[in-house]
Amino acid sequence: MHISYKPLWHTLVERNMRKEDLRIAAGLTTNMIANMGKGKNISMETLVRICETLNCGILDVIELEQDDAQQER
Repeated sequence: MHISYKPLWHTLVERNMRKEDLRIAAGLTTNMIANMGKGKNISMETLVRICETLNCGILDVIELEQDDAQQER
């Protein structure tokens, strides 16, 4: 399994926000945004900061997805 940030991208669209808007509002670095765009892990502290900034729950930011090999089982 791996973490997907698809819910975050949908939340941003719903709120008419860009990734850059989130970056500035939450005090994130461009590397953090880039890592999320590539599906890489970020710290729980950063996830909490995003949730606080957007006033939303963790499920509005991330979800667990099965890896392809696991889906074939």
